Amino acid sequence: MTYLKLEVTMEKSVVLVIGFWLLLLGNGVQSHRQDKKHQSLPRDQPYRTGYHFQPPKNWMNDPNGPMYYKGVYHLFYQYNPYAAVWGNITWAHSISYDLVNWINLDIALSPGDPFDINGCWSGSTTFLSGEKPVILYTGSDTMNRQVQNLAEPKNLSDPLLREWVKSSHNPLMSPVDGIDPKNFRDPTTAWQGPDGLWRVLVGNEMDGHGRALLYRSQDFITWSQSKEPIHSSTRTGMWECPDFYPVSIDGKNGVETSSLDKFTKHVLKASFDNSDHYVLGNYTSVTDNFLVDTDFLDNDSDLRYDYGNFYASKTFFDSGKKRRILWGWILESDNTTDDVKKGWSGLQSIPRTILLSKTGKQLIQWPLEEIEKQHTIKVSFENKELKGGSVLEVSGITASQADVEVSFSLSSLKEAELMHPSWVDPKLLCSQKTASVRSNVGPFGILVLASKDLTEQTAIFFRVFRSEDNYVVLMCSDQSRSSVEEGPQKTIYGAFIDIDPLNEKISLRSLIDHSIVESFGGEGRACITARVYPKLAIDNQAYLYAFNNGTLDVNIPTLNAWSMKNAQIVSSTKRRKPNLN
Repeated sequence: MTYLKLEVTMEKSVVLVIGFWLLLLGNGVQSHRQDKKHQSLPRDQPYRTGYHFQPPKNWMNDPNGPMYYKGVYHLFYQYNPYAAVWGNITWAHSISYDLVNWINLDIALSPGDPFDINGCWSGSTTFLSGEKPVILYTGSDTMNRQVQNLAEPKNLSDPLLREWVKSSHNPLMSPVDGIDPKNFRDPTTAWQGPDGLWRVLVGNEMDGHGRALLYRSQDFITWSQSKEPIHSSTRTGMWECPDFYPVSIDGKNGVETSSLDKFTKHVLKASFDNSDHYVLGNYTSVTDNFLVDTDFLDNDSDLRYDYGNFYASKTFFDSGKKRRILWGWILESDNTTDDVKKGWSGLQSIPRTILLSKTGKQLIQWPLEEIEKQHTIKVSFENKELKGGSVLEVSGITASQADVEVSFSLSSLKEAELMHPSWVDPKLLCSQKTASVRSNVGPFGILVLASKDLTEQTAIFFRVFRSEDNYVVLMCSDQSRSSVEEGPQKTIYGAFIDIDPLNEKISLRSLIDHSIVESFGGEGRACITARVYPKLAIDNQAYLYAFNNGTLDVNIPTLNAWSMKNAQIVSSTKRRKPNLN
């Protein structure tokens, strides 16, 4: 490869000082700063993030019950208060005024009753009449059966909702009538039909097939199971963490979960095979019939929120800004020994907005706008030609903690590689055609968390193929050279993007944060998240490059990159460990 370097004039963004700390004090929160090194953790923490949400230490997995209540955003999540491994699962609780800076509150739900003695597992929040939020969650009971339980706020006048009380009616739903007690979990946000009855879905597996069981209730206490699930599939196993919600056909705003607007489609999401898959369809509220456009894994359909490391997600409707927001759990890709050594495991994704695409055939995701408040130093350039086989360093920002937006345009596609009919699996195709494999049009993209000599690099890139009647754009996230260490997983991810490269620029946005890279291709039409653990390319030894390893030249109409400042994550008190005895 030929090496090029571009010196870019740095432009410092204006940082607006908001009254975050005044808001904390106004709610009576006495907080102390949780800095990156955390006194209770090992001193060397190159993989701890700067602007993603994570607790001060220990294990975290699924996001639970996110909501917006009286001007405050709430996030609950699965948390082990004792160790950096799964176990002793509670509902931890954090709140925010902007979904970027967070206050850790005391644990909201802890195991201790017969219906959840072995764990307070995933669930959701729902607003009842009078804007009263309640929690439905799965408990693992004394017989290790999975049952569905209710919790309510102790004090509705407290906007921080610091205390929750479990219902005396628990469990509300139990695994009867042949339901597998080991595969009956993760209730959704409930919605209300035109008959006034509440509906909720619970994930299930029957005879090896995934299902979303439907329950109805008049009073949110007594629930009856529908004779048929709202949907099921013979192509999948257990459906974890189902989600069901409407999206507007005009694509302008989010839609409240109980909306009966006829100008909507419904999304059914199920977590299985280590990914979050979804289908779109038409829901008839009178009959509770859900007719899907294309079913899970049918006809080569593979709609996912994210084609990388992203699981057990949960959405909520933000009534303050009329948008639907998605959270996802980002697992570690190292091993348990490494997690115990560093003292923590698990991240949450940057919250994303969700809209239906203009075609109505898929969802569009984008990082929420508030994350741009973290922008500091900016570098940019326009109309830069990337010759075939060239690498361009983008200097002047903190490459280990950055936000990068870049677009690519192609002058000619006549020499694009012919798409073979057997190339139907984008992940496999990316694994076979890594960033080091040259073709005519691609690979081109960016190298992130790269060492100076490119010994370490994570490549997010595109290739364009030619078929009989159109062009196919492949997006890849190649972690094969992300670390010189042998231990971490270095999975390569891929997705096809619905883009016409003859008439559209191919765009990429990547959020880089030490050990996580969230990438959005085609303005959010495909998302790929990766965890990486470089040994050389850490902190100020990490570099950012644009590259073109194809034989044909590629133009970069625009590239903008920003250093990102740390989010403020503080604790109102020292977190109390629950008494499990």
